Amino acid sequence: MPIVIGVDIGGSHVSCAAVNTNTNTILPETYFQNEVNSKASKETILQTWGDTINQVLKIFKGKQIEGIGFAMPGPFKYKEGIAMFEVNDKYESLYNVSVLNELPKYVSAKNIKLRFLNDASSFGLGSLLCGGIKTDKKVIAITLGTGFGAAFFDGDMPILTGNEVPENGCLWDKPYKNGISDDYFSTRWFINAYEEYNGNNDIYGVKEIIDEEKEVAKVLFKKFTVNLCEFMLPYINKFQPDLLIIGGSIAKSSSLFLPDLKEAFSEAGMDLSIQIISNTEEANIIGAAYALNDSFWKKIELILPKI
Repeated sequence: MPIVIGVDIGGSHVSCAAVNTNTNTILPETYFQNEVNSKASKETILQTWGDTINQVLKIFKGKQIEGIGFAMPGPFKYKEGIAMFEVNDKYESLYNVSVLNELPKYVSAKNIKLRFLNDASSFGLGSLLCGGIKTDKKVIAITLGTGFGAAFFDGDMPILTGNEVPENGCLWDKPYKNGISDDYFSTRWFINAYEEYNGNNDIYGVKEIIDEEKEVAKVLFKKFTVNLCEFMLPYINKFQPDLLIIGGSIAKSSSLFLPDLKEAFSEAGMDLSIQIISNTEEANIIGAAYALNDSFWKKIELILPKI
């Protein structure tokens, strides 16, 4: 059985598991997660990533591991394995660091192959591989959480170039209102909007707002949904997807935005199916592990985004 380790690099955590690449399923009892301080030093971050991976490697001591695939947020030079985090409010200490060369110092298995995919691409790919979604469809996958991720698919291949998709096939860095989309479709937007709404800056996440201020949360999600529809419509019109899939921590609160989002798209004349993927991390890990599929990698490595 071919074994690959998939790693999901989140803004506040790292999770990983061994994946059976024949069935695209996570092997039971190989899932591990640790919290990460994304403002920590380079060494501390890489040590935490390495320690988490080593927990999986320990289970397979003496057995062949085909490699490790990473679901990595941008900006990142995916083919070269170099982090370019500078404007994302996370992992700035890794700016211009070769994760490909530096991380193995913290990993117990030596000379193991590492490959990197955009986290939104990994999420979409993992959802297609294990989510019962027909792979003959055109799909846009977005993740709403610590940051805003997006990927465009024709079948099971991410589309990163061409007139139908934005530059590098991603959306997080595209202009919107007074900044970029990542400023508006991420946890920090909710925190900033909450502070602006009632002057309280003692909130740290979306779930906390929902739990403590339900009525305020409804108001903020209304505004969030209007913004999301307005931003996404031009890209949806150009790509003409059959399906929009949504994941990320904010997607867990889909009851607060999904009905309004469907209605907004409908009013804009867009007949679009939307599917919430409840386990984003599992999809990310499975998608990341798929980067070790050599035939897939040969097709995608030539067009991987360089940011």
